[in-house]
Amino acid sequence: MAAIGRFQKGEEIFYAKVEDGKLYRLIGDVFGSPSFEKKPIPLKRVKTLTPTTPSKLIAVGLNYADHARETGKPLPKEPLFWFKAPSSLLPDGGKIEIPFPDHRVDYEAELAIIIGRKACNVPEAAASRYILGYTAAQDISDRTIQEADGQWSRCKSFDTFTPIGPYIETKIDPHNLTIQLFQNGQLRQNSHTSQLIFNCFKLVSFISTNLTLLPGDVILTGAPSGIGPIQSGDRLEVRIQGMAPLLNTVR
Repeated sequence: MAAIGRFQKGEEIFYAKVEDGKLYRLIGDVFGSPSFEKKPIPLKRVKTLTPTTPSKLIAVGLNYADHARETGKPLPKEPLFWFKAPSSLLPDGGKIEIPFPDHRVDYEAELAIIIGRKACNVPEAAASRYILGYTAAQDISDRTIQEADGQWSRCKSFDTFTPIGPYIETKIDPHNLTIQLFQNGQLRQNSHTSQLIFNCFKLVSFISTNLTLLPGDVILTGAPSGIGPIQSGDRLEVRIQGMAPLLNTVR
């Protein structure tokens, strides 16, 4: 496997491999040992969906060294994580909707882990075996609510607040990737996953010692420096090295 997407054509929802702009339908379970049809699917009237439908959507905070320096906060001693509502997921091309126009709402480009196997008490050295792949994501955040609440779930769980996709990259080194966000064509975030304080394997191991991860679950690994506000009409593009870009607009 390489890039795997989830698609809809008519009433049918299916997974397919994405190769040279063509789709090859998956045979079997994407979380098992799938194979793919050799004949490509016609792309006409095919809609790209979120690449997974997780039981849990987990976000990690303050996990880039450059972001910690930017905020003046000390490096955490262990990962800080919380839950976002899976109903906040938004596919590539979807519109981010700001529920309270008078609030400050920020973009946060992130690398997301897609879990491939049930994971409980996984050693860090074995964590890669429990990961299906990786995709681009955003953790959109209503800062006005975050400051008022003192906790992070509500301010980050509004519908459309987690753009993700378009595909799951199954053959990529998650710890050697550039990560960028462009707002209306202007580079706003520009970092590298080597800046992660707790790398992807450490995150899977740590989180799985606190709760059981299931196939399809998503872990947002944190945002690098350069976080900033969004407004209606913005065009936001997340570019992570080796992945298809994630593009969303704001209204």
